[in-house]
Amino acid sequence: MNGRKEYVVAVAGATGAVGREMISVLEERCFPVKELVPLASSRSAGSRITFNDQEIVVRELKDDSFRGVDIALFSAGASVSREFSPKAARAGAVVIDNSSAFRMEPDVPLVVPEVNPEAIFTHKGIIANPNCSTIQMVVALKPIHDRAKIKRIVVSTYQSVSGTGKKAMDELFNQTQMMLSFKKEDIKPKVYPHQIAFNCLPHIDVFQENGYTKEEMKMVNETKKIMGDPSIRVTATTVRVPVFIGHSESVNIETERKVTVAECRELLRKAPGVVVIDDPANNLYPLALEAAGKDEVFVGRIREDESIECGLNMWIVADNLRKGAALNAVQIAEILVGHKVMKAVIDIEYK
Repeated sequence: MNGRKEYVVAVAGATGAVGREMISVLEERCFPVKELVPLASSRSAGSRITFNDQEIVVRELKDDSFRGVDIALFSAGASVSREFSPKAARAGAVVIDNSSAFRMEPDVPLVVPEVNPEAIFTHKGIIANPNCSTIQMVVALKPIHDRAKIKRIVVSTYQSVSGTGKKAMDELFNQTQMMLSFKKEDIKPKVYPHQIAFNCLPHIDVFQENGYTKEEMKMVNETKKIMGDPSIRVTATTVRVPVFIGHSESVNIETERKVTVAECRELLRKAPGVVVIDDPANNLYPLALEAAGKDEVFVGRIREDESIECGLNMWIVADNLRKGAALNAVQIAEILVGHKVMKAVIDIEYK
């Protein structure tokens, strides 16, 4: 695929929050799009989206939608991906799928460009985009793992409602209005099992037999696959919080070799895609509010875990719609076609 000048790019789920962000990122980063093919369900077909100052009619996602498509970005849910991604691949497109449908399939690469870009070229038609909370964590932890080998990760997340979609964002907005208008009795949660406004829900996705949620187990399993090290022990607690955009994470790691706070800061300052904001004396640390709309992963509150010999604590924040989803997918596409070479992948031979 590398060497061509322009590509036909389809976006399945084009009218959703992540789909719209994918289209926006393609435009912002000047991806070489010959033709954009926005796809959605029959309910949204016929609506219009704007791309490069042109209005484009959204088409209904069908079996024959991928004829002539080079790259298909999917963000339409796991069931849709399972049905249509193989059809897109058979039609000749390379699928970059944002759902959980194929992430743990052994022959499907699970890619974060700053961490394991070489895996892109092992694809057999489908490349998986990891879970949003996993992406930002491994971007920050990979340089530390390379230097000192991480043995164990304990992560607690504080995830925004945009991770659930537009209906969840509307629910938070409406519930907040009701609370501020003293109409609490009128609140009837629909998207979440409980009120999300002014609340925290330790419940993302469905509960599993082991007591963890599916979201928590995604972080456990995906981290090992992306980092290429099944020996890393990971435990997670994922929490939905009343924030519109931006996931935050409290991360504790134990390493084989001691890493000082100064060494950690230096490693992260040099890491691709990472910005260190770590000046507690001046109240400077990453905030979801300030990460929204930005591409980088922000890290702060770096400090030693004084309860163990080789441990660190840190606070990791990113825009879950961008680096946690849309941007990561477009970065994969960029490497796939050789459009942009990130600092992390300059030694890769494009195939």
